Amino acid sequence: MTDARVDRLIRFRAEAASRGLPSEEVEEWIRVTLPAVYLAEGGDGPLVARVGGDPLLPHGVPRPSDPFVACVDLAALPPGATNLPLPADGHLLLFSDTDVHGIGGQVSDAVLYVPAGAPATPSPLEHSRRGPYRPRELRTVWHQPSAQMPESFALDRWGDFPEEEQFELADELADAWADGGGYRPSWALQIGGHPVSPQNDPVHDARDPEEAGPCEQGGTAHAEGADDWALLATWRCGDDVTELDSGVAHWVIRHRDLADRRFDRVHRYVEMA
Repeated sequence: MTDARVDRLIRFRAEAASRGLPSEEVEEWIRVTLPAVYLAEGGDGPLVARVGGDPLLPHGVPRPSDPFVACVDLAALPPGATNLPLPADGHLLLFSDTDVHGIGGQVSDAVLYVPAGAPATPSPLEHSRRGPYRPRELRTVWHQPSAQMPESFALDRWGDFPEEEQFELADELADAWADGGGYRPSWALQIGGHPVSPQNDPVHDARDPEEAGPCEQGGTAHAEGADDWALLATWRCGDDVTELDSGVAHWVIRHRDLADRRFDRVHRYVEMA
């Protein structure tokens, strides 16, 4: 456990104790946190990700149906900094339009993995709805524990119908976590961890058997347990997408599909506040 994580947990426990929050729930909140990487503009470090502009696509790869969002250099991520079985190198390309899809669902070409050393060339994408997103370089990177959204914590902790007091307790835990978190820059891209969403939890939505595709019906989506679903990435659109108010795009995947490099099974969600 890193010194930064230890300090974060000490501050959280102290803040929760000052509010009189039950220690059992404080420890459960900590137990379900997940490691995540956050990327932002600024800094003079190595280039970790590019946002916007034109993607570098291998020859012969079909053009994705949606605009290019970001390219993440997986070798530049801190080792073991996420809960995901990501490739050790190569590049992860993310694609999304800006239509609010409600609960979202599977999009076969929303994520593309380009292995290290694979020849790739700039490939402008033509989409009638909009041009490329604003090009940006993300060179600031840090990793820290990512907590669940309070409603998601309450649902996982106390079942499908938590009492009002339990939702309130989850909100208080979230406030104590935020107050003990310290400063961090405003990030543009998150890899791994729990989602931060203005409306719905995309990981919870992906667990819903009604969300399963035709080949996944009949309970298969739940057969391996809810923990099989994970957040792959979240993009905070910010000023890049003026048609969305506090817009975010999420990419969600099963651990087993990620380990098998089955990025065609990614679920994508686009939301706004």
